[in-house]
Amino acid sequence: ENEDLIPLSEAAAIAGLSAGHLNLLARQGKLSAQKIGRNWVTTRAAVAEYTRDVSKRSRDPLKHKR
Repeated sequence: ENEDLIPLSEAAAIAGLSAGHLNLLARQGKLSAQKIGRNWVTTRAAVAEYTRDVSKRSRDPLKHKR
């Protein structure tokens, strides 16, 4: 089960975002992640889902349609 968990630093490299931003998204519940000790971890699938879902990425739903 835990084999596919990756730290947010690795997820940040995959998503092209900062680890700090992914930490914020995890705390807000916008990125599927869990806290183990004091570190957040997520999966590659969760990162891919977040980057595909425009409604999660932007507060402005028309931003990517302009």
